[in-house]
Amino acid sequence: MSVVDAARDDRSWPGTTAVSQRSIVALLGAVLVVYLVVPLVSFLASGGPLVTELGEPATLAAVRTSLVTAPVTTLLATVFGVPLAYTLARYSFPGKRLVEALVVLPLVIPPVVGGVMLLTAVGPGTLVGRAAAAVGISITGGYAGIVLAQTFVAGPFLVVVARSGFAGVDPTLERAARSLGRGPIETALVVTLPLAKRSILAGIALTFARALGEFGATMTVAYHPHSLPTRTWVAFVSGGVEATLAPVAWLLGAGLAIVIVLQWLGGSVR
Repeated sequence: MSVVDAARDDRSWPGTTAVSQRSIVALLGAVLVVYLVVPLVSFLASGGPLVTELGEPATLAAVRTSLVTAPVTTLLATVFGVPLAYTLARYSFPGKRLVEALVVLPLVIPPVVGGVMLLTAVGPGTLVGRAAAAVGISITGGYAGIVLAQTFVAGPFLVVVARSGFAGVDPTLERAARSLGRGPIETALVVTLPLAKRSILAGIALTFARALGEFGATMTVAYHPHSLPTRTWVAFVSGGVEATLAPVAWLLGAGLAIVIVLQWLGGSVR
């Protein structure tokens, strides 16, 4: 027996062939695939009068709310999140671990908890809430509250994914650009950002998807106007599963478009 054959035998599971091992692995994975696909097929099969309900005024209002707030949230997360991601990937400073932990924290707490935390900072009785009300802005009853809630929950996705992309850029390329007389910002714009572009775009897509589907924090901070997820919940409470078909279909279509974008971006999210 050769050394290679012996190594292969060592990696084999006792009493199983390579084919049976692959079959076991495939079967385990297939169970999850089936579990994920069945609700989708079940939803599509229950369409009924779905086409006529897609244009329902309450549903269209929720679509407009989500399509206005989610892009704004994504823009804010990009403008402030990309520099933060670059800083975390490239520099060491006192308290860096704490900053990283605080960025990830919204990803691991329930969104409704994030909404409650936001209310303690921007609610009607807070300094920010009173200042906003003084100039005619209702944080907890308008688009501003939805954007704040979405940004709190979805913004960290951009930072985490973009940071991974920046960390994958060889620092020697940046040093080479600096040696040619380019400043730090110019180097980041000309060298680092293009090389990390796919990860940044993936982070943007994930952030938009999370903002579009955000429910817990949004409902807590700004119940009105209804976003698509909030409209789905209201329809479910008032009319059961059948009443939710239209908003769910809108969200499903948006989700499918985002998945296509992520697949196009390819290896940056694998």
